[in-house]
Amino acid sequence: MPSAATVLEMKGITKEFYGNPVLKRVNLDVKQGEIHGLVGENGAGKTTLMNILFGMPVIHETGGFSGQIVFDGKEFLPREPRQAMTAGIGMVHQEFMLIPGFSVTENIKLNREITKQNLLSKLFSRKLETLDMTTMAAHSRKAIDALDFEGIDEWASVAGMPVGHKQFVEIAREIDKENVRLLVFDEPTAVLTESEAAILLDALKRLALRGIGILFISHRLDEVLAICDRVTVLRDGEVVAERKAGETTVIELAELMVGRKMDGLRSLDGPKLLEAGEDVLVVENLIVNMPGERVKGVSFTVKRGEILGIGGLAGHGKLGIANGIMGLQPASGSVRFMGREIRLNDPVSALRAGLAFVSEDRRNIGVLLDETLEDNLVLTAVQVHGRFLRKAGPFTMRDAGSIWRHALETIKEFDIRTTGPKQVVRRLSGGNQQKVCIARAISLDPKLLLVSEPTRGIDVGAKQKVLEILYRLNREKGLTIIMTSSELGELRRICHRIIIMYDGKIAGILPPDASDAEFGLAMSGERSTERSGKHEATH
Repeated sequence: MPSAATVLEMKGITKEFYGNPVLKRVNLDVKQGEIHGLVGENGAGKTTLMNILFGMPVIHETGGFSGQIVFDGKEFLPREPRQAMTAGIGMVHQEFMLIPGFSVTENIKLNREITKQNLLSKLFSRKLETLDMTTMAAHSRKAIDALDFEGIDEWASVAGMPVGHKQFVEIAREIDKENVRLLVFDEPTAVLTESEAAILLDALKRLALRGIGILFISHRLDEVLAICDRVTVLRDGEVVAERKAGETTVIELAELMVGRKMDGLRSLDGPKLLEAGEDVLVVENLIVNMPGERVKGVSFTVKRGEILGIGGLAGHGKLGIANGIMGLQPASGSVRFMGREIRLNDPVSALRAGLAFVSEDRRNIGVLLDETLEDNLVLTAVQVHGRFLRKAGPFTMRDAGSIWRHALETIKEFDIRTTGPKQVVRRLSGGNQQKVCIARAISLDPKLLLVSEPTRGIDVGAKQKVLEILYRLNREKGLTIIMTSSELGELRRICHRIIIMYDGKIAGILPPDASDAEFGLAMSGERSTERSGKHEATH
């Protein structure tokens, strides 16, 4: 039997962002009627690779890419997403691309509407034709039925639909396109129940039988092996393996995914054994309603002097924990710090209790970009603790001298590359802005520091500096730290224990020297207990 024709071939794809390589000579191909899995940790390069395939503006605005794309036997270089869609490539995104006020049919046929003549269009112009809603609804019904999913009315409004139903509408829109040759699914089961996911996977198999090539991107490795013919593993922007699905296992894929290289980062001493001590933070049944990062009832403790890591794949709740504790997202449950209850949904309560927070959203929450470095460093301390102020008769004023001296000391301690305390923060590099975020939190003299994604979006050298700062604050000053990060390798370098989140819950609490397989299984939801059997145990 002749082998299937190749629908997509990406050869030697290389991409840099401002000198930082994110894809390195990546090769990937999808055959007609094949379901090809693409897996990798957050930051492995999957999104950038798909942005290249779809001609997203961010690629061409940052210098383009090198390598070659061949689609349906012809060289293909899309300059915008519309070109990719016209060529026959469709994509179902993690984030819904639906218009809530439109009906299911209107969303499925958007930009491909069918019209019919009327008296005015016959007399004047085809532009006056009216929508043929009956035919459009029939097409939509056919696409929905192809998925074998009941409960979606083609006339219903998308607003208020369950998220699972919205996902099926997204997919129906793509398969309704007549010329579709390749479909890319980006985490299509992330918002689905188990029964809905099973229906979707069956539908993908039927689509493949129709000759459509499918690229299936997922962190759920059991699903990948259940429906894919081949699997490509990306790590740090490189293809580290390609496997036939029947010749590999979840454990092997997990090891390949998280066996992170640490090229360019100097070694730190690593986390020392943590002596059993008092629990300074006790979290019980914490529920956080953070969009995209919901937490569904987690309990854990943090020891005095510990660096506790929180990791996991995107969308599984790791970022929700710190935001819930600090009152930035709606939360319920119990959080006790040094024996005292912290009032949830109240940031000032957390700050006054001795907690400080470095947000993952550096540019919108972490710093005031258009203010000076010195003002950024002291603002929260002034507002919450009344520091850096002085009395002038009946008035309270900023203590300019104290603020200036503090800024100079901080610049030296944190090695902030700046022209001086009066420099506007917007003009600092990303790595130096991140140092300002951490220094601003430390200006509160906290007893516990929560820091989220401390190395996101900064270069390798700056990452090393930031990690060294956190390491030093813990080892030399005894600061207790909760570090949330998508960079598992970095968590394993400096943390005493690491919580892995999956689907809003704790999938495991592991020591940093646990195997790649143990971490990979936890991150893919295959693990539900800590190695020691207790969430509060130390090693």
